[in-house]
Amino acid sequence: MPELAEIYRIVHFIRQHLVGKTLAKVSTQHDDIVYGKVGTSAAEFQKAMEGKKVIGTGQQGKYFWITMTSPPHVVMHFGMAGWLKIRDADTYYYRTDKPEDKQWPPKYWKFLLETDGDPKVEAAFVDFRRLARIRLVDCPAEEIRNYTPLKENGPDPLVDKDVVTKEWLGSKLSSKKVPVKALLLDQAVISGIGNWMGDEILYHAKIHPEQYSNTLTDDQVKELHSSIHYVCSTSTEVLADSDKFPEHWLFKHRWSKGKKNKQSSLPNGEKITFLTVGGRTSAVVPSVQKKTGPVAGDVKQEDESSDERQTKRKRTTTKKDTSKTDKIDSRKESKQSVKLEDEDALEDKDTRQTNRRSTRLRK
Repeated sequence: MPELAEIYRIVHFIRQHLVGKTLAKVSTQHDDIVYGKVGTSAAEFQKAMEGKKVIGTGQQGKYFWITMTSPPHVVMHFGMAGWLKIRDADTYYYRTDKPEDKQWPPKYWKFLLETDGDPKVEAAFVDFRRLARIRLVDCPAEEIRNYTPLKENGPDPLVDKDVVTKEWLGSKLSSKKVPVKALLLDQAVISGIGNWMGDEILYHAKIHPEQYSNTLTDDQVKELHSSIHYVCSTSTEVLADSDKFPEHWLFKHRWSKGKKNKQSSLPNGEKITFLTVGGRTSAVVPSVQKKTGPVAGDVKQEDESSDERQTKRKRTTTKKDTSKTDKIDSRKESKQSVKLEDEDALEDKDTRQTNRRSTRLRK
């Protein structure tokens, strides 16, 4: 699904093609999930947008918004397969050779925007899976991040660099006892990091994704902080175009998973393995990402009896005589600490297919 880097790309194109333009025509299609699940209707969206001028756009992690001359403003989330197409602009972070992807209006559109002026700009929000969300937020444009859903999400590593400091990160890591990969995916902690970015960050930080967050050393916290900013800044500088990612990145070599007679490995021969962490398939380089502390299913007896609770996900059973109360507490802690968006818990099939297309077609 689109992550921080991909959202940065679409915000770039909105700023380039729509900001400063008046929406002369807005068309919508009723969808009681994409609009309705967040308390908006297609008709309300059309009424709020048509005839107004786009004055700005912004991003917080996987969410982005378009601000108008007056409230309400629109806040959007792509889900697993949503995107914003701009006619005759290369907004996609991968290219496709499907004929239906070249038609206009595109299939599965939820709204169409048409600006005034000459030349006019046409844009379309598409989503065939209906996991995207489009909502109206009635507030001053400069206060949009103080309202739902943005206020419930953590800081953005790029937008909020002054917040996402080494000290801040260390405090978050030490306050929870969850696999570090799960913490990175928790949008309530930090916004925008999804599956591929989480794996890339941990690979460069040389940290195993299953290791408990509160067991990382000061040096590991420092490396993780540096890696977060490195991966986020590098991927956005090239507008999420994976062809322009550094050749040594894990991203460039992880997509052979599941292919017959093909092993995933880096150019230097280091093997890439896969395991499930935080409900997601994680790519790991064992020779680089060593376990330096307790991990899920690897906790010693004294850790089990401590005041800190274990997460629900375990690879082995470590204690058979756990009381009913402890089990309830463990389930509760797991739900709180691994608070992922519903669509984030889906398999990585879409991401693998997307990046296979990118490798094949973006030449």
